Amino acid sequence: MDMIIDPWFYAAAVPAVLLVGLSKGGFAGGLGILGVPMMALVISPLQAAGILLPILIVMDLMGVWAYRKSFHLKNLAIMVPGAAIGILIAALTASYVTDNFVRLLVGGIALAFALDHWIGRRAEAAPKEVNQTKGTAWGAIGGFTSFVAHAGGPPFQIYMLPQKLDKKLYVGTSVMFFWAVNLIKVPPYALLGQFEITNLSTSLMLMPLAPIGMWLGIKALDLIPEKPFYRFAYMALFLVGCKLVWDGGTGAFL
Repeated sequence: MDMIIDPWFYAAAVPAVLLVGLSKGGFAGGLGILGVPMMALVISPLQAAGILLPILIVMDLMGVWAYRKSFHLKNLAIMVPGAAIGILIAALTASYVTDNFVRLLVGGIALAFALDHWIGRRAEAAPKEVNQTKGTAWGAIGGFTSFVAHAGGPPFQIYMLPQKLDKKLYVGTSVMFFWAVNLIKVPPYALLGQFEITNLSTSLMLMPLAPIGMWLGIKALDLIPEKPFYRFAYMALFLVGCKLVWDGGTGAFL
C-alpha cells in the first residue's frame, strides 16, 4: 500500500484527526479547523486537505446518525445552496488563490467576530433571527474556505452563533451542513487529483481514529452546560483566528 510512512507526519496527523473528531462530535467549537494546519507542518496544505476529506466524510456520517433528530432545517436550506456557490468559485479559482491568502481571510474574520462579541457584549443581546441574505453569504464564504483548507467553521459560526440555538440543535445543524459541504467537494477534489493512491491509503490508515474522536466529542458535549459551551465556542473561534492569521502572515511575508 503506497502511503505516507514518515513518523513525523503521524505525530502531527494523529492528534489532528482526533481534534477534528472532537470538533465534529460537538466539542471544542471550531478547533477542528486546525486539522489541516497541523498536518501542514510536515506536508503541503493541499495534500493535507486531500487526506482529510475522506476521513471527514466518515465522521460526517457518524455525526448525521448521532444528530439525526437535532438540526435546524430552515438554516440548512439557506446555507447549503450558498456553500455550493462558494465551492464552485473555489474550484474555478483554485490555481490562483494561495493557502496563505485563505488563512489570512478566515483568521481575520474569526478574530473580528470574536472580538466584536466580547467588546460589544453580544452575549447579552437577543438571539438573531434566520436571515436569507446573511445565511447565503456566509454559506458561500464557508463553502469557499472549506474547499481550500477545510476551514468553513468560522463563517458558519459567525452566522449561527448569534441565533443562540440549543447547543445540540446548533451542533446538529453544523454536522448536517458540513456533511453536505464535504459531499459537494468530492467531484472537484477528484478532478484536481486529490484522491491519488498515496492520499487515499494514508486516509485509510488514519480512519480508525474517526470514531474515537467523534465519540469523545459527543460525550464531552453531554457533560458541558449551555453557557460554558458557548463561551468555549467563542474562545475557540478566537484561538483559531490567531493561529490562521499567524500562519497566513508568516507564510506570505516571511
